[in-house]
Amino acid sequence: MVISQLAEGLTRGVEGLGDRVSGALFEPVLRLGVTGLARAGKTVFITSLVANLMDRGRMPGLFAASEGRIAAAFLQPQPDDTLPRFDFEHHLAALTAAEPHWPESTRAVSELRLSLRVRPTGLLAGVTGPRTVHLDIVDYPGEWLLDLALMDKSYEVWSAEVLARIEKRPEAGAYLAALGGVDPAAPLHEPVAQGLAQGFTAYLHAARDAGFYDCTPGRFLLPGDLAGSPVVTFAPLPEGAAAPRKSLRAEMARRYEAYKRDVVRPFFRDHFSRIDRQVVLVDALDAIHKGPQAVEDMRRAMAEIMGTFRPGRNAFLTRLLIGRRVEKILFAATKADHLHHNQHPQLTAIMAALMREARDRADFAGAETGAMAIAALRATVEEQLSHEGRDLDCVRGRLLETGKQAVLYPGALPQDPGALLSASRSGATRWLDGEYNVMRFAPARLNLRPGEGPPHIRLDRAAEFLFGDRL
Repeated sequence: MVISQLAEGLTRGVEGLGDRVSGALFEPVLRLGVTGLARAGKTVFITSLVANLMDRGRMPGLFAASEGRIAAAFLQPQPDDTLPRFDFEHHLAALTAAEPHWPESTRAVSELRLSLRVRPTGLLAGVTGPRTVHLDIVDYPGEWLLDLALMDKSYEVWSAEVLARIEKRPEAGAYLAALGGVDPAAPLHEPVAQGLAQGFTAYLHAARDAGFYDCTPGRFLLPGDLAGSPVVTFAPLPEGAAAPRKSLRAEMARRYEAYKRDVVRPFFRDHFSRIDRQVVLVDALDAIHKGPQAVEDMRRAMAEIMGTFRPGRNAFLTRLLIGRRVEKILFAATKADHLHHNQHPQLTAIMAALMREARDRADFAGAETGAMAIAALRATVEEQLSHEGRDLDCVRGRLLETGKQAVLYPGALPQDPGALLSASRSGATRWLDGEYNVMRFAPARLNLRPGEGPPHIRLDRAAEFLFGDRL
């Protein structure tokens, strides 16, 4: 098996060598991975980013745009024939309709190629004409991200970690009760295995809805064409006596290893390992609203995700002969439009603190990292209201459930992000100094002028950090 894996890797490397040489020398190709956990806003981020790169009136923070060096931007067929195309036009239509609505969440890997015609600067400006830079944007389902952390875990380790983690969670009560009537060393009985897998899947859905982020395996939540197959029909079992061959435990372990081999490893090999730049989107406000345990769970989950990347600088020959490494990683707290701009620095500081462990790991390996508070599509306007003798910085928007206008004061985020982290790491069940509120806003009705993309907050600065140096 090891020899076959080495041969497969060598074959892929030889096949891709010509493409990498051509891209590096003639028309550079930059692969941007857009990742994040569920409902972090990946689809809206990609849609608004592409729309604002095609109509650049709202992109002053992207220097190539503000300096007028982007002569044109146009969509082309994505280079990977086996991947679905990111449905940019459909998603943009949803956001800009007379009655706008949020597009559907990511349910599979998709890709979009945006080609930019860029005028050179400096001495080259008078010698060469515009060059083409291809930006390949790859969208990954958030539910699949955490699976990458399974690659180095055995079934026994994964089972022990999961059962210890969910022991006191109400959402796991039914599944834990079902385990009490099961003998892992008994011969495999397929209805028992299916019942356990279904019960564990039900727990994962409930845990995700409750604000937990450690919901692995991710394909249990979005199985796609794998639904009902043995590779997604396993569950964690408690440690016990050695299980004989063809026992329930032995079969669960075998299916777990097949899941890693046939689902997780190809996903990593074909997609994650080819990324040049990475943006990790996080709905930090929602986690803060749900309490300290959700914040700590999100911090651990993101640290595990980042452990799967191969950050480092892309030396020219290294990139050609060995492969890509992630050069830049942006940790972006989404939905900054749910806060008044006076609180954006606090949200950015909280984001940086939450991702400290992951950032340190990436920085040590040579990647450049950054933290930012953004809104890929601005859905609110700011207001200041007086309440009990003091002015409150609020936002106003259209409620998702009713369509009515509402004003939100989310609460004051702490100046010191350590106040949040200390409470979350200590196991506190609620914040001691107040609560943080959220509302679900619908997209605002837009009236775009020619040359303007959708309104946003710092999307241009995010683009400058991620790929401005390539333009």
